[in-house]
Amino acid sequence: MANLADVSSTGTLPKGRPIAGLLPSLIGFGGAPLGDLYAHLDEATAQETVRAALAAGINLVDTSPLYGHGLSEHRIGAALRSVPRESVIVSTKVGRWMAAGQPKGDGSGYLGGLPHPAVVDYSYDGAMRSFEQSLLRLGTDHIDILLIHDVDVWTHGDQMERRFSEAMAGAYKALESLRASGAVKAIGVGVNESEMCERFARAGDFDVMMLAGRYSLLEQGALSGFLPLALEKKIAVMLAGVFNSGILATGAKPGAYYNYKPAPPEVLARVARIEAVCAAHGVALPQAALAFCAAHPAVATIVLGAVAPHEVARNLELVARPVPPALWRDLKVEGLLAEDAPVPEG
Repeated sequence: MANLADVSSTGTLPKGRPIAGLLPSLIGFGGAPLGDLYAHLDEATAQETVRAALAAGINLVDTSPLYGHGLSEHRIGAALRSVPRESVIVSTKVGRWMAAGQPKGDGSGYLGGLPHPAVVDYSYDGAMRSFEQSLLRLGTDHIDILLIHDVDVWTHGDQMERRFSEAMAGAYKALESLRASGAVKAIGVGVNESEMCERFARAGDFDVMMLAGRYSLLEQGALSGFLPLALEKKIAVMLAGVFNSGILATGAKPGAYYNYKPAPPEVLARVARIEAVCAAHGVALPQAALAFCAAHPAVATIVLGAVAPHEVARNLELVARPVPPALWRDLKVEGLLAEDAPVPEG
């Protein structure tokens, strides 16, 4: 993994860790906000944002059929037509396909998006249908990284075990077939729980896993279980949700979000303590959050969303700032960071 300090010394965005022969940029672009996640986004701004990311050296773009019920993939596909296809690593997901011509109303939480409801389906045929729909929306003949999406308790509750069995018997077999044919270069899962990453890693032959929110400056639940297993099995890790839904970007202010909901008092208090240590070293909280996540040797890339070109620029500017080694020492002394958590070299 490249050190974030390399950005300021070279003026370019360093590469991350290889994913099945693909070499992503250290920072990837997350397409969830392009699906009108929290607000309606006009088309021109959406296109400008993706193109700004590509122009800045970001070469991995992650999306999903779920994001705006196909809208994110449509928008990314349009932006991809302005650059050589092989210059971009495209990541998307299976587990849902879109039904045409029906009312949306499926509780996905997207404010806008396309009027097509998502049908949850982890079967072999369902995964193939999802893949084919993604090819059409993205305007491409292959996908670089294909992930089984949201097989976790967070999404399915007490139905999770049934969904896991369905995914391994169906979607996983479909992804294996696509990888063998060359239509997909790397296969994996994308979930919100490190325990599910462990289960999938032990159950199949995966190249990559996207973990959202469970390894960050705020919480390191994946440190003792999944991340060592990923290194052992040579599974590259794509980290998402590294700001824990916003609180590590905004700080512990009233209304700050954690896990997509207003942060509870105990989370606000812990973040306030982390923020105070960062401030004592002249380091912005999101700057420290990014530097910390990049330091783990299993991490291939950090996927960050954006809804405007200036947000892309801000994220990369944060990456370029050096972080003094004493910050990590003080966070560990204060019990705010796991003692065995890897940190950036000085």
